[in-house]
Amino acid sequence: MPHQRPQPHEYHPFYDTYVSLVGPDPVLHTLESSGVRTRALLGRVPDDQADHTYAPGKWTVRQVVRHVIDTERVFAARALRAARHDRTPLPGFDQDAWMNAADDAHVPLSALSEEFSAVRASTLALLRHLPPTGWDRAAHANGADVTVRALAYMIAGHELHHVRGLQERYGLR
Repeated sequence: MPHQRPQPHEYHPFYDTYVSLVGPDPVLHTLESSGVRTRALLGRVPDDQADHTYAPGKWTVRQVVRHVIDTERVFAARALRAARHDRTPLPGFDQDAWMNAADDAHVPLSALSEEFSAVRASTLALLRHLPPTGWDRAAHANGADVTVRALAYMIAGHELHHVRGLQERYGLR
């Protein structure tokens, strides 16, 4: 069920960082509310700060947002495959290679914010319409089994992790 936290056996230990960031509210509520807060945060970022980075070699604000969008798409696709009983092993992805290929320097941060909102709406639509048993189904992704429930928490926690980084390291408020 969506209101139950995933157990440690439902995902690779690497993702505990993200799962642990999700509070006690139902994950669908967290995804809705955090999405609204993230859009509001991005709406306060002046265009001239979109290419700011907190240290040499680190991603820009724009790149962090692209990464959050791309990762949510990947995790939601894994959730769909799991929910539909597809046990085909799914590969990982190289976030740095993806970032290099994205070439988003010309994309306004406002457009990325809109894209984030569209991706989040799609993720929520997928998760809201799962049967209760769908949350327990698993896919084999990046070398480990992961349930739909865990993927929902990973999506929420991944966003929370990067928003915290934007606030703490980039000074966004």
